[in-house]
Amino acid sequence: MRTLDFTGAGLDGQRFDYRRAVPRAAFEVDHAVEKVRPISEAVRTEGSEALLSFAEQFDGVRPEHLRVPAEVLARCAEELDDELRAAFDESITRRRQVCELAEKENNSPSVSVAEGATVAQRIIPVNRVGLYVPGGLAPLASSVIMNVVPAQVAGVGSIAVASPPQKDFGGLPHPNILALCHILGIDEVYAVGGAQAIAMFAHGVDDLCERVDMVTGPGNIYVVAAKRLLRGVVGIDSEAGPTEIAILADESADPRHVAADLISQAEHDPMAASVLVTDSPELAAAVQQEVAAQAAATRHSERVHTALGGVQSGIVMVRDVEQGLQVVDAYAAEHLEVQTRDAAEVAARVTNAGAIFVGPWAPVSLGDYSAGSTHVLPTAGCACHSSGLSVRSFMRAVHVIKYTEQALQEVAGHVETFAMAEDLPGHANAITVRRTQQEEGR
Repeated sequence: MRTLDFTGAGLDGQRFDYRRAVPRAAFEVDHAVEKVRPISEAVRTEGSEALLSFAEQFDGVRPEHLRVPAEVLARCAEELDDELRAAFDESITRRRQVCELAEKENNSPSVSVAEGATVAQRIIPVNRVGLYVPGGLAPLASSVIMNVVPAQVAGVGSIAVASPPQKDFGGLPHPNILALCHILGIDEVYAVGGAQAIAMFAHGVDDLCERVDMVTGPGNIYVVAAKRLLRGVVGIDSEAGPTEIAILADESADPRHVAADLISQAEHDPMAASVLVTDSPELAAAVQQEVAAQAAATRHSERVHTALGGVQSGIVMVRDVEQGLQVVDAYAAEHLEVQTRDAAEVAARVTNAGAIFVGPWAPVSLGDYSAGSTHVLPTAGCACHSSGLSVRSFMRAVHVIKYTEQALQEVAGHVETFAMAEDLPGHANAITVRRTQQEEGR
């Protein structure tokens, strides 16, 4: 891993742009959009035949069934290893508890703005969602839980899941993904991947899949490009890029833990970003040694070495933890670990991160599976303005306005004046006809 020295940054009183100084991998979504456009159009016009053709082209298999039969879902659940089933159940339980306890908003009571004039807010779930589960370099069965559970807790009435068909499994998605769908009560599952899955959800396919109102879930650059292309046709959660971890650590951190956590995200993708921010040269040197040893022994060592050696990864040296906080806030990582003395106090001062993991016993891997938190998080610095996938992501706030005749009469003059000031006489007239009608009725 390369080292960036920021210890002298900002000492002259000049503002230093840490966000630009800590590089990220290039992620050219606009270029991918043009490749996705004909895929989306083909799905819209050709339906199932296009989906089958793209499966053959991109996944190397022509699925026997685009929609996975219910008996296959049940069989996959029955064939799960007992320990894996227990792990799935625990992850589901914890994710549901967090969703139900902390994230679901109740309908607010009515607010009386004047006598006879009330405005209430109803929280209404999205009617139908399409949830995408990646199946490329790693079949992310955990993403089933992260997408489905908050949608269920929100009260979404219709949920469909799509995941790429796999050659190794006869054109079906990975059995663990299918098993989790069955455990969670999802029986509408499609063996469709990539941009074509997003297009299927957005447009609908006759005699196969009804269009959805919203699409969520992570994916590769072509999934992201399809979301960008179809935003407006369908709602989306976010445009998620390659995964990333930043670790803010001082000399108290265990270099074995830090190295293992950097590697854990690097194994996702050759473009994954792993960044250590530290004020300790001794820790930095020890982490370099540990990374070399652990990366050589890991199963996906080639992928890990590519990610850790890329421009998006590295060790950032800072003067102290205070400067380190400035760096990680500017970087706004998807996952941020704080492994310092007084880690809770330091973590409480972070303002920009998708999720914050506090202390030596809360690695990102815990959040990926069984912490109860979400692992569908903003990337590419978007944590400074966006949140991870939650119950709220699947809900809409709708105002309900109730005015009595008298309440409208009392404010009518103000509305008419405002409307005319904006040169919208039709707006004013909608009030005037009611006020006049009321006056004539006296």
